[in-house]
Amino acid sequence: MAPAEPEPPAAPAPTAARGHALAAAARQGLAAVVARVRRRAAPGLFALATLAALWLLGGSDDGRRTWPRPAILQAIRMVESGGNDLIGDGDGGRAIGPYQIHEVYWRDATAHDPGLGGDYQDCRDRAYAERVVAAYMERYAAAAWRRGDAQTIARVHNGGPLGAAKPATLGYWRRVRANLP
Repeated sequence: MAPAEPEPPAAPAPTAARGHALAAAARQGLAAVVARVRRRAAPGLFALATLAALWLLGGSDDGRRTWPRPAILQAIRMVESGGNDLIGDGDGGRAIGPYQIHEVYWRDATAHDPGLGGDYQDCRDRAYAERVVAAYMERYAAAAWRRGDAQTIARVHNGGPLGAAKPATLGYWRRVRANLP
């Protein structure tokens, strides 16, 4: 029988000090990598943060806030119906006409200005629908309507009486703004 080979010596057991040294080296290496990434990415991150802030605030433009009412109405009509006066019903059949007016919107407008007369289906006619939008704005955004504050008008048209304060209407405003001169 052959003599048994001796077992190789066991690796020294790690000591607490050695473990701490390895962890410290790993942290320093990670910190160096993070610092390099930050230095290289900082300008891009700043630009991205700036664009995000502008987007959240309603988009960047020339700072203009007011336009003539006909331009505002045309921009809203472009977003709602592509400028097509003979558009199908939207929102699952709940909005009609070139301004895609909901019945509750029409009811609010005619309650404010009973002289509008007519019935909800008349909102399919552009001239009548524009009178409905005007009455609605005079009721819920009178100062903006007088000034021609396109952002407020668009956001109220899209989001109802409190639409100008709803973050959900900012995307709509950006689409309207893109159609303004």
